[in-house]
Amino acid sequence: MDFVIQAAYFVAAILFIVGLKQMSSPVTARRGILWAGVGMLAAVVVTFFAPDLHGVANYLLMFLAIGLGGGLAWWWGKRVAMTDMPQMIALYNGMGGGAAAAIAAVELIRYEPMTLPVQIIAVIGALIGTMAFSGSLVAFAKLQGLLKGAIRYPQQQMVNLAVFGATLLFGAIVALSGNDYAGVLLFLFFVLALAFGVLTTLPIGGADMPVVISLYNALTGLAVGFEGFVLGNPAMMIAGIVVGAAGSLLTQLMAKAMNRSIRNVLFSNFGAAGTGMAEESVDGSLKPIEGSDAGIMMAYADKLIVVPGYGMAVAQAQHKLWELCELLMERGVAVKFAIHPVAGRMPGHMNVLLAEAGVPYDLIYDLDEINNEFANADVALVIGANDVVNPVARSNPDSPIYGMPILNADKAKHVVVIKRGQGTGFSGVENALFYADNTRMLYGDGQKAIGELIQAVKTL
Repeated sequence: MDFVIQAAYFVAAILFIVGLKQMSSPVTARRGILWAGVGMLAAVVVTFFAPDLHGVANYLLMFLAIGLGGGLAWWWGKRVAMTDMPQMIALYNGMGGGAAAAIAAVELIRYEPMTLPVQIIAVIGALIGTMAFSGSLVAFAKLQGLLKGAIRYPQQQMVNLAVFGATLLFGAIVALSGNDYAGVLLFLFFVLALAFGVLTTLPIGGADMPVVISLYNALTGLAVGFEGFVLGNPAMMIAGIVVGAAGSLLTQLMAKAMNRSIRNVLFSNFGAAGTGMAEESVDGSLKPIEGSDAGIMMAYADKLIVVPGYGMAVAQAQHKLWELCELLMERGVAVKFAIHPVAGRMPGHMNVLLAEAGVPYDLIYDLDEINNEFANADVALVIGANDVVNPVARSNPDSPIYGMPILNADKAKHVVVIKRGQGTGFSGVENALFYADNTRMLYGDGQKAIGELIQAVKTL
């Protein structure tokens, strides 16, 4: 039986890895999720036959928890709007970290003694999982609008450092004391770890949320891997290591796409809308355009590049946008979609929305793939994007977004920007693209504005 169990864990690990590999492409992502889900199901089922569970009398609670958790996730997954997907990801990611921390708590209060290395690993996993849990909840609250903007107070970094130092102190006492430590010390350790996750995430602004979500995803994976080692469960170890490694690489890629370090994301003031830290003057003026005129411009273009951003998600305009593009393609216009790595509120946010609207994968291009094509585009249609198309990132060394790779929308012959108002992006930096001579502003709700473009094209 033990051979069968270990073989099943090995197969589950392979399915995890294969599934993750397939998730790297929109074409195979759905299949990858299914393969990884099958692997997780196999790992859960075979665990019930593990010798460690023999004599355990709480099977009813296990099945009840699986039923309630799985049923709630299924119900919520069916009902959640695509625009709310980032906060759902943040919340589910936090639950993973919390589960790892709960496993650590149970193992640390058991009477069975653990070796010192295992005890240390359990504490490290508890610390990482607890931080990911509370930090992800704060990220969820920010994305959901329950918390507004970046929350700061005097001497914040010093307070955070003191809390982290105290957490490490209590964690060291718990790890080195074996089963002889008082329960209150373990309780204080978890309270401080929760507080540190909250305090670290509160000052981070909305522009950095994609990086933060990815970082906490990596931490959750590491916590699961550590606790898998504590339990001696190969499936947990491999799954945690794979998720931790993938999340770490993704976090580095996201930070690189913003030309920033992880340290800068966690401990700087960037991403705080409305702080006034990035005020600067921009030459030129905002030039509005009517939907009918913009529609005619696009209808007679040879090539159109669409740049979606979070504003498209808020307006839920992806279906209307694809309807417009289909009309233009019927007229012979070559249409492509340009996706910035940090567009939206989570990695791949725009890809998910466009896929929901039915946009073919071969029309969607990453920044590196399409940036050189803007110079040959007749029109660049920017809908809801701001900082990721701001040419200040190339031209002004004093700007907080200087050096961040951007989509070269400003190099198109004509630029049409659909925007609800005249505000800045999450970085608080005024967008020079909006004032450029080749840019026209189409103000209004995304769906309504695109509806005007559709009517203009249909009248031709």
